Amino acid sequence: MKILFDTHTHTLASTHAYSTVMENAKYASEIGMEAIAVTDHAPAIPDGAHEWHFLNLKALPREIYGVKILYGAEVNIVDLEGNIDLGEDILKKLDVVNASIHRPCYKDFGAKDNTSAYLAVVQNPLIDVICHSGSPDMAYDYERIIDLAKKNHKLMEINNHSFFMRKSSIPNCKKIAEICKEKEVGIVVSSDAHIAFEIGDYNYALDMLKEISFPEKLIMNRSLKAYEDFMAEKGKKLFQWGY
Repeated sequence: MKILFDTHTHTLASTHAYSTVMENAKYASEIGMEAIAVTDHAPAIPDGAHEWHFLNLKALPREIYGVKILYGAEVNIVDLEGNIDLGEDILKKLDVVNASIHRPCYKDFGAKDNTSAYLAVVQNPLIDVICHSGSPDMAYDYERIIDLAKKNHKLMEINNHSFFMRKSSIPNCKKIAEICKEKEVGIVVSSDAHIAFEIGDYNYALDMLKEISFPEKLIMNRSLKAYEDFMAEKGKKLFQWGY
């Protein structure tokens, strides 16, 4: 299975990542990708990008080395109320808005049930993707949130990084994928690349999806067109901001 649009990549703007936008685009071009989203960490995480980074994404060309560039962010869910760390004025401009919980900036870390946080986020019209949510430390009602993801036109992410950086998440990643398959809820499969050479690497995630016979039609980043079509159904047009 080929997945031609990587919806979750980081650059030097997230200082625990190690490549530039140009290096990411060049590598993506070399491996035959159609598109990448530049989705650096938002400000609440200790080394996240300043909000000015996101306001200035329009400075990036929309195509580099033949690869389409989508403007994005990985926003942080900061509490059980589902508050996030970028304002509506920025989020409305972005092509891809990923939302994640990260231990360093989640004030309610240790809560046994994080459903209320995800409940707010999955109903936020400015969020597109619920990211790497399989951690057992951040448990929530998967059935309820995935039902609402379908209702609210959200995508659930299967994050390749989770299979080697967050191994305790693997059983829950599989559970999330199985529920999405059962309920016909769209997903994205992402690299969560923190260096150029990780872009387009979904091997662990794809092995798991193959194991459960996950339908390709529900992988909404299998091509840029598939993602665009999904977002159009949501009423969101891509590539509307920038030079």
